[in-house]
Amino acid sequence: MASGPSPVSRTQLLRWQFDLTWSLFEYHLERLEPSDFLWEPVPHCWTLHRSADGTWEPDWAETEPDPVPVPTIAWISWHIGWWWSVTLDHMHGRQPRKRTDIIWPGRGAPTVRWLRGLRTEWQTVLDGLTDTDLDATASFPWPGDPAYTVAHTVAWVNTELLKNATEIGQLRLLRAAS
Repeated sequence: MASGPSPVSRTQLLRWQFDLTWSLFEYHLERLEPSDFLWEPVPHCWTLHRSADGTWEPDWAETEPDPVPVPTIAWISWHIGWWWSVTLDHMHGRQPRKRTDIIWPGRGAPTVRWLRGLRTEWQTVLDGLTDTDLDATASFPWPGDPAYTVAHTVAWVNTELLKNATEIGQLRLLRAAS
């Protein structure tokens, strides 16, 4: 008698979704050239700039501008590093860093290594979660709202990463075609 597939836990499903999202992102990460990162497809862009101390600083506004600037690959990759680092801080019970504490490593391989390192740290978090853990109230990005759980945070990370990976991929393809 043939049996159907084994049931999949919520943690397994969320890990599968993350791995799928990452594989789509990796397609673009491995093809990025250093010159792709600061390419500005239009005049109204958000990017990163060298500060007086040599570190990179992102364009930023406390309220979203209208019209919304088109972000560069550099800005999007910094943005991924920012929200993911803060999410990891929350998931590990650490004091979350401020936006200004997240330093972009620079064009090309340094940023790709940074993002891959965040991926590895996130995989460790995912591998340590149980279905019971997923039911705990989320500490981020909806602090103290019992309507949102750790499962919501994991699903949000997967979705946010997919959105940002798509933006990077589209910019990379547009630059290659120009």
